[in-house]
Amino acid sequence: MSVKTIDAGMLAQMFLAGAKNLESKQEIINELNVFPVPDGDTGTNMTATIMSAAQEVAAEPGASMEAVCKSISSGSLRGARGNSGVILSQLLRGFTKVVKKNDEIDIPILADAFEKAVETAYKAVMKPKEGTILTVARGASDKARELADAGETDLETFCKSVIAYAEEVLEETPEMLPVLKEAGVVDSGGKGLLEVLQGAYDGYLGKGIPFDTPAKGTEDGGEDDGPRLKFAYCVVLRAVLKQPLNRKQAGDIRAFLSSVGEDVRVTDDGEGIVVHIHTNDPGLVLQRALLYGELRKVHVHDIQTEGHIDPPAGSPVTAESLVADQPEETPVEKKPIGFVAVCAGDGMVEIFKSLGCDQVIEGGQTMNPSTDDILKAASRVNADTVFILPNNKNIILAADQAKKMCEDRELIVIPTKTVPQGIAALVNFIPDDAAAENEAMMRDAIAAVSSGEVTYAVRDTVIEGTKISQGDYMGIGDAGILHVGSDRVDVTVGMLEKMMQDGRELVSLYYGADVDEAEAEKLLSCVNERFPGVDVELQYGGQPVYAYIVSAE
Repeated sequence: MSVKTIDAGMLAQMFLAGAKNLESKQEIINELNVFPVPDGDTGTNMTATIMSAAQEVAAEPGASMEAVCKSISSGSLRGARGNSGVILSQLLRGFTKVVKKNDEIDIPILADAFEKAVETAYKAVMKPKEGTILTVARGASDKARELADAGETDLETFCKSVIAYAEEVLEETPEMLPVLKEAGVVDSGGKGLLEVLQGAYDGYLGKGIPFDTPAKGTEDGGEDDGPRLKFAYCVVLRAVLKQPLNRKQAGDIRAFLSSVGEDVRVTDDGEGIVVHIHTNDPGLVLQRALLYGELRKVHVHDIQTEGHIDPPAGSPVTAESLVADQPEETPVEKKPIGFVAVCAGDGMVEIFKSLGCDQVIEGGQTMNPSTDDILKAASRVNADTVFILPNNKNIILAADQAKKMCEDRELIVIPTKTVPQGIAALVNFIPDDAAAENEAMMRDAIAAVSSGEVTYAVRDTVIEGTKISQGDYMGIGDAGILHVGSDRVDVTVGMLEKMMQDGRELVSLYYGADVDEAEAEKLLSCVNERFPGVDVELQYGGQPVYAYIVSAE
């Protein structure tokens, strides 16, 4: 006998299975990134987004349809990371708007919910682009409506048909976006959405990956007879610090670790700090640790199969033990306008603070902060109006979402796509001017900045006719690849040659965590020689992954 409706319990089961299937495929999705950079993160962002909601759903077994929908919507909205994560959260928001009104869901209701999901997601994007997750979502919605209008009543048939058509649309995305076709990949966000749908269908059939399965999962799911685990991995690492931690850094490390896991221990072994944590995302822990020092020992254990590692012995790292003579921070006087910026690297953090930024979220291309991260940072700024500087094109949507969700102050998002644009925005801020005047001035300022980044390729590919081999250095500008080569100083200079236009008077060079001072000085000398008459500034940024970040104004 065919099943014709879905109740709240089944919806929760399907959603959790969809989340787990996406989580198990996140690395495959990351590898679909068009640019062969070492920080492709679509799968990571979509997984973090849906898992934020899944944790809330799993925490309330037996909840009503309205409660399940609230957990899905609010959890994904606040946990949204990256453009793909924000779009996924908007799809879920639109879907639940329709579903929450019903105790049971049938195919006509599902078709309505799919349409509302697509409508909501398209509205959230200023310039929707076809060949993306939006196209795949619309394809699934169109098939759902077609089946509902044809009188289909069997949910198994419905689900199989919708997923099959969504997969067809996904395979067509390279024909819609030439850059996908040239790179030989389908759209990563669309692939992520397809994995959510497939996982949900598996959950409907009772064969999805159990939600308490360790995070790395298996490709085909499977049963897990062990006890349910809140966190799947035990991580122990030792980091040799670049410089002693101050009071704020020590507090920030503990706050961050506590937000992504439990059983957090941070100790001083005499040569560096040793971190112990139980978490579902070891990658985030490792990325954060790299901001403070060099990793010497890293152990990641699957708790389900390998057990956990005992916390390390040593003196606890506290603000008092590190900087006992540092004075307590005094309350900040309220001001009309404040700033929140996103950047990675201790040098970059200090630059933004020196320019008057109140709160810096340590993240960026390698660690997209969530909507909730931005909201929390803004709440710590004692100002009626807070400017948000995302400093990355993949964070702007999350910042816009935070703006819509913030209730206790006005957030203004300056759509800075690069760190140099964020610096330019702060430099051009005039405290005595009104917020609206400053917003217009900062938008003009960032439009006058050309930015470039230098990193290495993780695979062979061809982009816009340029052949790139694994290990090559790439100079990536505002509009794409500008220069490729085997020497990163030469690549940086070659990139700058294409960035420099008539009237450019200032070049700023920010060198990363893995660049020594001698190489940075060599680059400075080369740039001065190549562009006589142009002011050139060299500063330590300390950013991971990107050897150099460059701006021309």
